[in-house]
Amino acid sequence: MKLSDDYFHIMQLPQTYDVDGTVLSENYLKLQRQFHPDRFAAKSVQEQRLAVQMASAVNQAYETLRSPLLRAAYLLKLRGLDSSGENTTVSDMTFLMSQMQLREQLGTVATAAEPFAELEIVATEVTKQLDSLQEQFGSQYGQKAFDDAAQTLVKMQFYSKLQLEVDALEESLEEA
Repeated sequence: MKLSDDYFHIMQLPQTYDVDGTVLSENYLKLQRQFHPDRFAAKSVQEQRLAVQMASAVNQAYETLRSPLLRAAYLLKLRGLDSSGENTTVSDMTFLMSQMQLREQLGTVATAAEPFAELEIVATEVTKQLDSLQEQFGSQYGQKAFDDAAQTLVKMQFYSKLQLEVDALEESLEEA
């Protein structure tokens, strides 16, 4: 393993969107044991520094590959495509209207007679849409339709942000 390796190579996985979470975790633990800085305490300063760098690379690879959103962005980055979504616009009006509707629903949850029930409706829809988009991305990426996959990633980013807002609202409702 080299520091210049891509995250899939570091984690000893094929470069695909669909990742076996169990294998990813097993490989992560194995690599963590192999490069843990404590194992290099009696080694030279250079070997200690390399162990820290390798452990850091393993951690970064693991965190990226275990997240469907980060993994999708990373795969597109490896293909030379902008995965930030900053330079991408969404022209899918159905998608945009759905986003607006869900955000409006989320905005009314706190004042609803049954806020937790209303929140559950929004949360279920967000999860359903995000799961569907992740499946779509995997299919597009597997078919090498990288531009389409990039558009799907932007939509995934919208829903992931909405998911964070749902989680934050749930937390604030529980505290109230």
